[in-house]
Amino acid sequence: MPYIIAAVLLAAFIANVSIGALGQAAPAGIVAEALVLFGAAIAFSVGILRSEASAKAEADNSKE
Repeated sequence: MPYIIAAVLLAAFIANVSIGALGQAAPAGIVAEALVLFGAAIAFSVGILRSEASAKAEADNSKE
């Protein structure tokens, strides 16, 4: 689930930057862009940490 959230937030960021690059006013301001990108980074980090924790738990269970 965290990876899906990160992908959606990253897609929203890319869409906002693309709209702004086409010469139209970007729907979100600089602060909103930063918060969306920060949220995507946090969600991705949570996903990585969860994946590492489950891999470690699986490795510990296979040793027993």
